[in-house]
Amino acid sequence: MKMTVKTAYWKSQELVMIGVFAAAIKLSSLLIALAGGGMNPVTLMLKNLVFTTLLIVLLAKVRKSGTLLLFTAVSMIVSVLLMGGSITLLPAALVGALAAEFAIWLTGGFKHSWSTYVGVAVYDLGTKLFSVAVSYLMMRETPALILSVLPIIFIGYTGCLLGLFTGYRALKELRHAGIVRS
Repeated sequence: MKMTVKTAYWKSQELVMIGVFAAAIKLSSLLIALAGGGMNPVTLMLKNLVFTTLLIVLLAKVRKSGTLLLFTAVSMIVSVLLMGGSITLLPAALVGALAAEFAIWLTGGFKHSWSTYVGVAVYDLGTKLFSVAVSYLMMRETPALILSVLPIIFIGYTGCLLGLFTGYRALKELRHAGIVRS
């Protein structure tokens, strides 16, 4: 009689990596906001830059489908339970993660290193756009409030685009150091 052994999709090392990066990203975002004196344009851009850079490093270390979804779930749990974040951000984050996973799949999966950059850009843009769409539905009577938020989102997404470049540079250095092997 032949026994078949099922191997788990996620290794415990990968799960720990996702959890550590989710906590590190949340903590660094909080520290940047506190050190910068609140959410001004510079700290908003810097927070998104660090978020994107660390997310690119995470996706280079854990090159599997579903990583962004799992990261989003863990990140929201950390945000809600430990930092007092709002659970209403969960649908937008999940839609952004699904869009990013789909974009990575469309660009060839994790076979190409550049597909992670596309995925992270789509993740951030999808999360922000879906959040604005939900806010617009909630504030239909005063759409001018949504227009006042658009420059803030633009500044944040500029930080994300800069983070794609710094993520590329950080990944290059981490590969040279032998920390990331992909």
